[in-house]
Amino acid sequence: MLQAMRNKMHGWPAIVVLGVCVFAVSFFGIEGYIMSRADTYVAKVGKHEISQQDFQDRMNQLRQQLSAEQGDNFDPDAFEKPDMKLKVLDGMIDQQLLLQANQNWGIRVPDQAVRDYIAGIPAFQVNGQFDPATYRTVLAEQRKTPEMFENDVRASLSTQALPNAVDGSTIITDAEIDHYLDLRMQRRDLSYFVLPKPQPADATVTDAQIETYYKEHLADYMNPEQVALQYVEVNGAALVPDAAPSDADLMKRYENEKQRFVQPEQREVSHILVNVPANATPEQQKAAMAKADKIAAEATPENFAKLAAQDSDDLGSRRQGGDLGWLQKGVTNAAFDTAMFALKKGEISKPVLTPDGYDIIWLRDTRSGEAKSFAEVRSQLLAEATAGDKDRKYNEVAGKLSDSSYQNPSSLEPAAQALGLTIKSTELFSAKGGEGIAANLKVVKAAFGNDVLAQGNNSNLIELGNDDAVVIRVAKHEPAAAKPLAEVYDAIGKTILAQRVESAAKQQADALLARLRKGETMAAVGASANAAIKNVADAVRVQPDVPASLLDQAFLLPHPVDGKPQYTAVAMPEDDTYALLAVDKVQGADLSKIPADQRDMLRQQMIQAYGAVATQELIKTLRNSTEIKIAKDRM
Repeated sequence: MLQAMRNKMHGWPAIVVLGVCVFAVSFFGIEGYIMSRADTYVAKVGKHEISQQDFQDRMNQLRQQLSAEQGDNFDPDAFEKPDMKLKVLDGMIDQQLLLQANQNWGIRVPDQAVRDYIAGIPAFQVNGQFDPATYRTVLAEQRKTPEMFENDVRASLSTQALPNAVDGSTIITDAEIDHYLDLRMQRRDLSYFVLPKPQPADATVTDAQIETYYKEHLADYMNPEQVALQYVEVNGAALVPDAAPSDADLMKRYENEKQRFVQPEQREVSHILVNVPANATPEQQKAAMAKADKIAAEATPENFAKLAAQDSDDLGSRRQGGDLGWLQKGVTNAAFDTAMFALKKGEISKPVLTPDGYDIIWLRDTRSGEAKSFAEVRSQLLAEATAGDKDRKYNEVAGKLSDSSYQNPSSLEPAAQALGLTIKSTELFSAKGGEGIAANLKVVKAAFGNDVLAQGNNSNLIELGNDDAVVIRVAKHEPAAAKPLAEVYDAIGKTILAQRVESAAKQQADALLARLRKGETMAAVGASANAAIKNVADAVRVQPDVPASLLDQAFLLPHPVDGKPQYTAVAMPEDDTYALLAVDKVQGADLSKIPADQRDMLRQQMIQAYGAVATQELIKTLRNSTEIKIAKDRM
């Protein structure tokens, strides 16, 4: 067939076909024929792609956060559910929409705001003050540079810039506060009586009735499926390192990591910032420069703090007289760094143009770089080496336990004997958990999983916490089964009688409520039921002397009309009976008794609440105006 085609492809027909092919390639782009691009994003927001790596990093961060918060109750499998993944991705999309809006509308986070935020993180502080050495050490442990961390902080603050601006533009009027308070602190005059608990119409429960109820409600009388476990535990706290590190080992560690113990050259500075708007006009720039020159000309070491408190646009430091504390190279922006390290002790700089505006810098003191001696840090090195040895020992034993229990899936004996560990056991427990390790959600889930329960295998290594893990297997299994009728006979009889009492109480309450609504008084109806009337004047929504179930209903009833009370019957779970309730009068709040500070606090809460709603509406608008693609198969 191919030979026949070759024979026919001669002359002018062949030239025409070849010409068409060349045109197609040139028109549609030859790159489509010689290369292909595989999309890898999880979501695309406008032109920005949220990569699989970014998505997984966010998922891992949330996993670690919830694991730390929830402890043993943390369920890692929740993060494998599509709904959870989509929820996390939606949050990332919302953040990206806010970042793009910032860029489009010229909203930026000043460098000073980033510095202030970082300086306020307790992990970077020593004695309540930001410590650059601690800052570098903590970041090094996280494998981050200061620049990387500052970019993360800036991105985080950027996502709050627009919501904060929305909050700042939200206005709550006094009338709105009054309206809310009027509803929240509304007063109602109530009267009610609680009915005596009635007797059932028939107090006899027969065997046949109990047996019928038992069969109809068998699911309520089941013993749950239960298991008892054998387990082997490896706990880092109980492990002893093979040998303590020698001074030679510690000295070698010191020499290898000497840079950690070098205190870099530092400057103690204060500053005054004259802000220049991001989109400043030439006139605004000139005005800012003139203001900065005037301040610099007036500034002396004696009055610098006063001028900073009076004129600085850096709200974070002006309250401290412009004090920025001890700084080292790389903590501030390049222009600030250069000027700061060019000054001599006690000097005040001329205005320095930085990304935030014009800075006037006062160098108050200097601190040269110093290295701590081996003797000074020996105890720290010893603690780190000992902790490291314990970690290695734990990882070694835990790894061997995992391998041995996997190689011998039907028994824990080989692993226990090889590692010198003890096989322990639990009592029977259900899928709701039990005591000891059975209180751990991960253990319970594994115990009732297919591999351990149905297949009879050892579990994988289950992390109980830091340096603490177990391997489990089922020692005993009791399937779910109905409790014998004899065991629940008395309980069923009581349940049937309680239902009859409840039915009688409701019938009685409904009958009395009908009389009230027809015009009889509370006093007359209450007397006929041998119930005492209770009156509560000016009841509010939180009233300790009134049952909560009554209060809930009291503030749901309509206002009295033409002086006629509103009535309802209220179930009283605490008394297994009913109450008849009347709302006799409704009054607004006495606003004159509301303190000013309480109104201010409420105003801030309402601003935040209204602002949050407005921000969500803004995000919806941004979503509608932005092309968003989601690749669920890559999540």
